[in-house]
Amino acid sequence: MTAFASSRPARRTAYVPSAALVPEVLRGSVLAVARMISRAEAGYAEAAEALAEIYRHSGKAHVLGITGVPGAGKSTLVAALIRAFAADGHKVGVVAVDPSSPFSGGAILGDRVRMSEAAQSCQAFVRSMATRGHLGGLARATLQAVDVLDAAGYSPIIIETVGVGQDEVEVVTAAHTIVVLSAPGLGDDIQAIKAGILEIADIHAVSKSDRPDASATVAALRGMMSLGPARPGSDWQTPVLPVSSLSGERINELKDAISRHWDHLRDSGELRERERSIGRTRILGTARQLFQDRFKRDTGELEAHVQAVVSRTTDPSAAACLLLGWDNEVLA
Repeated sequence: MTAFASSRPARRTAYVPSAALVPEVLRGSVLAVARMISRAEAGYAEAAEALAEIYRHSGKAHVLGITGVPGAGKSTLVAALIRAFAADGHKVGVVAVDPSSPFSGGAILGDRVRMSEAAQSCQAFVRSMATRGHLGGLARATLQAVDVLDAAGYSPIIIETVGVGQDEVEVVTAAHTIVVLSAPGLGDDIQAIKAGILEIADIHAVSKSDRPDASATVAALRGMMSLGPARPGSDWQTPVLPVSSLSGERINELKDAISRHWDHLRDSGELRERERSIGRTRILGTARQLFQDRFKRDTGELEAHVQAVVSRTTDPSAAACLLLGWDNEVLA
């Protein structure tokens, strides 16, 4: 059975407590996985304990991040990778993050149709999530969705981001392997450096390899990567691979490079540090979100400090410390 977000209204069913969904998720029930991800995305307090239990059963999957500038062909590449990994017997999960409206919840982008077709033929689970205004290229509940898929036995789990900009490289702290997709003719090499994507890539892929200007993009990226490893402290040599997602040319080569990187992380011990980075980011991100949510619910205390800052009777740093209950000397 394949899951993909649909615009068709769902039939009403009796509400199942989140705790009752956990055993079903662990058994791989597609319906239970879809429901649990929906509750994570909606931020249901009732689901918090169930999500915590699911987290304790996660940690086995290879999480793959696909990022790059909008228009590079990320969704088409994900569809090709679904087919390639499924052909090897993998149970593939995908969380595709859309740049959608916080009011409507977001619509599936047109190029997701091809991904849906691949999912249906390969028994993959694909879920689109709205960013809902969250910067960094990922939706807030992205990693909770990854936990659910992980606990349900999916691997690899592919996170496809909205696209990266100078500050939108959050995927590097959410995945074990980062594939940065570039397309010929979308911008100069300096723009890629500005976007911060050269240093986060474990693998560079250049789409539309049948185009005549693709070889120039490949050569430029290889020249930059020849200066040394992309990641400090790692001896992984970042490959640059031209691919054609539509024809399937060299997709298997990209799939093999992804698998080699996963083996490298485990064999070299780098996987432990990546896991620490993911954990650190999740703790800080959750703390930040809890802090913001608290003062969205109770604006009185916050507004008092806002007024003090506006009137210049205090400064923003001191006001922030007061909100946190800290002594202002911690900033010294």
